[in-house]
Amino acid sequence: MKSNRQDGPRCGSDYGPEPFVVDIESATRQNKAFRTALWTGCYLQLTLMCIKDEIGLEMHGDTDQFLRIEEGSALVMMGKSRDNLNFQTKVGKDCAIFIPAGTWHNIVNCGRKPVKLYSIYAPPHHPRGTVHRTREEAEREEHREEAVKKA
Repeated sequence: MKSNRQDGPRCGSDYGPEPFVVDIESATRQNKAFRTALWTGCYLQLTLMCIKDEIGLEMHGDTDQFLRIEEGSALVMMGKSRDNLNFQTKVGKDCAIFIPAGTWHNIVNCGRKPVKLYSIYAPPHHPRGTVHRTREEAEREEHREEAVKKA
């Protein structure tokens, strides 16, 4: 019987859409990249994140998002417009965050250590195999993708 179980991520490996089992806590804590797409299927995507400062204000128009903090503490801000993030709460290890599609949001690190979390997007939001080593790299790539869509 074939097994596709991993105890930790290999950088640049997206295991979807094949069956996959992972120790998610270990994989999340081991991840050092800002964003790593670990599994991308037709209807959802799992990414691992290492937040040193913040995710950056963003909104996914047609994607619901679930995040779970494995390590660190952060301030979660959400709202219906980028200028009115009226939902704010502090979170830490073992907290789950639900972000409805169309909601502006940001996650800001409140501690000295990086926030380690995993995120589930439904449907997938990032290209299969995405690895952004830094937030700046992620922002450059997202601007490039937006420009391609507009062209």
